[in-house]
Amino acid sequence: MAARKLSQSERKIIRELIFPEPFSHLVSETGYTFGMLRDDLINLINHGFIAVLSQDDHRPLSPFYDSDNIDQYSFQATKSGLKTMQNYAI
Repeated sequence: MAARKLSQSERKIIRELIFPEPFSHLVSETGYTFGMLRDDLINLINHGFIAVLSQDDHRPLSPFYDSDNIDQYSFQATKSGLKTMQNYAI
């Protein structure tokens, strides 16, 4: 099976998630609108490239999270997400 190609915005998001980061950090660092960021995060989560974490203690929550309140979580790139990023030159 061929690897999924990441969009430019998805690559930018994964680059921000080497360490756990809250939704608010992603908004300020990427400049993306709430809707665009939400859509990209959901795509990345569904493909296993990022994990959803609780904001309090960074406990993993994937796959059980409320996508309607995605701004209440933190996120971190998974091993698979970081490996996929190796296919892209900076």
